[in-house]
Amino acid sequence: MDTNDEAFDQQVAPGYPVFLGSEIQQPSPQQALFHVIPVPYEASVSYGGGTGEGPKAILQASWQLETWDGQSHPSELGIYTHLPINTHGTPESVITRISELTYEVALLGKIPVALGGEHTVTWGVIKGLLDAGVTDFGVVQIDAHADLRDSYEGSELSHACVMKRVVDHGIPLFQLGIRAFCDEERETRLAFGVQHLDAEQLVPGMVMSIELPANFPSKVFFTLDIDGMDPSVFPSTGTPVPGGLGWYQTLSLFESVAKQRQIIGFDLMEHAPIPGFHAYDFAAAMLVHKLMGIVQRTRSEGE
Repeated sequence: MDTNDEAFDQQVAPGYPVFLGSEIQQPSPQQALFHVIPVPYEASVSYGGGTGEGPKAILQASWQLETWDGQSHPSELGIYTHLPINTHGTPESVITRISELTYEVALLGKIPVALGGEHTVTWGVIKGLLDAGVTDFGVVQIDAHADLRDSYEGSELSHACVMKRVVDHGIPLFQLGIRAFCDEERETRLAFGVQHLDAEQLVPGMVMSIELPANFPSKVFFTLDIDGMDPSVFPSTGTPVPGGLGWYQTLSLFESVAKQRQIIGFDLMEHAPIPGFHAYDFAAAMLVHKLMGIVQRTRSEGE
């Protein structure tokens, strides 16, 4: 595939502002390290809905951010916002569209930052990295749920199956904050050697950092399902589970991973805006911005 400017979207979709657009101009794709990919996909949610509205709400709220994230200016590395992925059609067709755009981003050596949408979206991003020939990477997941079912409600592309698709393709997985899973998922963990520190191991003692196993890959894609955080922080999700991670704990855990491995991409999934409560949209936008800042600073430390 071609990786010149024409391979990317150059116009902003009506009603879809670019990330931090009140403060920065949209750079060219080649100038931006962070490529924000909005994916308003909501097809297999099995409890509360609304995740399809998440990406737009996050982008709108990002206009209230400052470029200074508290420690640095992530936008100095460039933030490019793509048009939202077309989510009409079969799950397979949506996954293909996500993977094709991620492929282009990966070939440029840039960092995809996907905004969901249901957690199925993550598989499209991972597939795009694989198609681009990205190797030797693992996935670190913050989530309330293991998402390791082989199929759910008749679909292998359900949000409840996304991490099973990951391990099926031989990608090492490390799970953080899980506190809701079934017998099938426990068995899958054992069968695939999925390493984990569940919420009961992290939250009561306020564990702020982890050490990845020595044999874990040198590159990491980090997926953050917003329900991995406690509902007292983010009630804006369709599947809230008590006992989750706190704000600073989540950031610290991400930073501990970023200091040990190269972050090649990350996402924020399952944000379901609550009408009239824009505080959670703003918090989600700030969370994305702070994760960018951590990536920026840890890259700088490693140079």
